[in-house]
Amino acid sequence: MQIAEALSWGQRVLAERGREEATLDASVLLQVVLNRGRSYLLAFSERELNPAEQARYTELISRRSAGEPVAYITGEREFWSLAFAVSRDTLIPRPETETLVEAVLALPLSSSAQLLDLGTGTGAIACALAYERPGWSICAVDRSPGALVVAETNLQRHGLTNVVLCQSDWFSALEARHFDVIVSNPPYIAASDPHLQQGDVRHEPRSALVSGVDGLDDVRLIAARAREHLRRSGWLVLEHGYDQGGRVADILTVAGYQNVEGRQDLSGQDRITLGQWPGGRQDD
Repeated sequence: MQIAEALSWGQRVLAERGREEATLDASVLLQVVLNRGRSYLLAFSERELNPAEQARYTELISRRSAGEPVAYITGEREFWSLAFAVSRDTLIPRPETETLVEAVLALPLSSSAQLLDLGTGTGAIACALAYERPGWSICAVDRSPGALVVAETNLQRHGLTNVVLCQSDWFSALEARHFDVIVSNPPYIAASDPHLQQGDVRHEPRSALVSGVDGLDDVRLIAARAREHLRRSGWLVLEHGYDQGGRVADILTVAGYQNVEGRQDLSGQDRITLGQWPGGRQDD
């Protein structure tokens, strides 16, 4: 089977199973098998695959056909133009989360600000912020040991030395530490949401997705507890579902945050809500 024939077969199999990105997925998976870029597939489309390559490609197409996310098959996903290792212990970084990074970078912070990333997962948010602001000190926490292994891999991959990882169930291991900004992409899907049975989320860790009856249990907890760990006029920046912006804003307002605002992602959906805590300590 030639490369062109393999691509055509892979696309057809995935399309028949209803995979929306059949053409892209088939190409990406063949690039993994051959350890070559897309330009190679185009330039050497008549090259014959050897039996081992054919078998490997068939296996990967079968896994994707069954619904396994491409990121888990390849072990990698791009975020903020950086390549991140992923595993089944972590959520797959998504483009809409870049809106959170943009919101934090736009805040009036000093060049030596201290930040906390709650539920860091792959470390994508912490790494993107650390990459853009090498003078910032970032503490990234997660309760999952497996996720922290992935995050450490990504820190080393990108040579970032201004991020410290810590195993913590939200704030449990932070004692009396205070920060200029606390960011989080917490679980925010309602337990009964039908989307949990669709697409890539079926394969992602449920504990990183679901948060109570309305999806906002963890947002409420973070909004309440973050007040104890923010410096004076510090910011809390949260990602949430497209239809939760108003409710998250209400949670922050009732909790005493000021200057509560929302941000939309590139699709025009409410995605980020941030608020400023007027109290807190001036110094740690």
